[in-house]
Amino acid sequence: MGSEVSHRYFDAEDFSRFRELLDAETALLKDVFDRGEFSPRGDVAGFELEAWLVDAKGEPLAENERFLEALASPLVVPELAKFNIELNGSPCALTGKVFSRLHDELTATWGRCRQTADALGCGVVTIGTLPTAHEDLFVDDNMSAMVRYKSLNDRVMALRDGQKLAIEIEGDEPLSLRHHDVMLEAAATSFQIHLQCRPSQAVRDFNASLLAAAPLVAVGANSPFLFGHTLWDESRIPLFEQSVDVGERNKPRVTFGSDYVHASLFEIFEENRTEHLILIPMVQDAPPSRFNHLRFQNGTMWRWVRPLIGFDFDGQVHLRIEQRVASAGPTLRDCVANAAFYYGLVRGFGAMPQAPELRFSFNDTRDNFYNAARYGLNAHVCWFDDNGGVREVSMRKLIVEELVPLARLGLESLDIPKDEIDEYMEIIAARADNAQNGAAWQRRWMSFNDATLGDLVQAYRALQDTNQPVHTWVI
Repeated sequence: MGSEVSHRYFDAEDFSRFRELLDAETALLKDVFDRGEFSPRGDVAGFELEAWLVDAKGEPLAENERFLEALASPLVVPELAKFNIELNGSPCALTGKVFSRLHDELTATWGRCRQTADALGCGVVTIGTLPTAHEDLFVDDNMSAMVRYKSLNDRVMALRDGQKLAIEIEGDEPLSLRHHDVMLEAAATSFQIHLQCRPSQAVRDFNASLLAAAPLVAVGANSPFLFGHTLWDESRIPLFEQSVDVGERNKPRVTFGSDYVHASLFEIFEENRTEHLILIPMVQDAPPSRFNHLRFQNGTMWRWVRPLIGFDFDGQVHLRIEQRVASAGPTLRDCVANAAFYYGLVRGFGAMPQAPELRFSFNDTRDNFYNAARYGLNAHVCWFDDNGGVREVSMRKLIVEELVPLARLGLESLDIPKDEIDEYMEIIAARADNAQNGAAWQRRWMSFNDATLGDLVQAYRALQDTNQPVHTWVI
């Protein structure tokens, strides 16, 4: 839901008009699917990386307006809370030395962010949940000055009849709290990976993205601490799901989904129209062919794997997948390695003669995802085998022995050079081999040091600034 809205409050007429436009644009999109009129271009990569502004003690700093004004970069934009920002990448063809190109652009943008932060006397950190964040910071005064966030909060709380949001997360030190608005969503930051699809591959790409979610969240988990509690390895998963809960009478807005896609990605856009309430009925003056209302409705559905409608440089409508499960950080090289692993798995699964989703149930895929989010690289999951059966396997063994080799094959099919593949797949394999992702390092650092969470953030920042992958970090 990246578009700003012109006003905060809406009436019945706004909802009725938005519904008419949403229905019309969904019907038009079905025609595009039926006639096969999507852009044939595919295998295009992109990303969004969320980050925190912090003060000298490593605590959240609610100064993104001042920071963004000083930075003045179109690639860096505000997020929900004033202590969050988002870095965006340019679309990049998924071939050749693509990961070097992604890393170079991200490094340049991050470098400007660090320079700006230094000049303002603050810092920037990319991490899933910031250990020093505490609940009383997540208040209306610290919400970014964008009308869409205010309106979103109004609508979610109205659907809940004003009932506070309940956050219940199990862990070593279980968390149970009640909060009065959606601001807790801002405590969960991610590295969102985009894949523009060729129409003929879109269904396989989407289902492969669902299958890839569990290993991707496990190998990249980086959120074990939240509000002083030790929770899941990727605590941002349950936090995000619960922080925008629209009440038990309505279908959830943050979800892994209910099934694979079967015939086309249109199934999800039709579900958006028929099964989910309109949150913000922002009527826009645009032709139906821009799909503004359909895209806006989709932007208020935070599926962990989300289809997107976009446009090429020449105006052709295209299909894109947003993989939302990866945590932010720990380093830029780690982020790019996560992207390489994802793209490789999608192409690797897609090259299998029989689609894996035809022999592995959606329920198992979903269970794997939540199991991996909770236990990270220590998870045990069920997985399909070559004989059509399902067996239990440790996530580390699965990644090292089966998924990294599969991702290598997928990347090779994209004509990515061997040295490029080696560099990033070795990072993934090493993380799994020595059981050290960001979450594991944070837990180990706290167990070996008589220190505060603020000390942890400072140690993390120092190592993050070296850009050496997290599996090499010492305690």
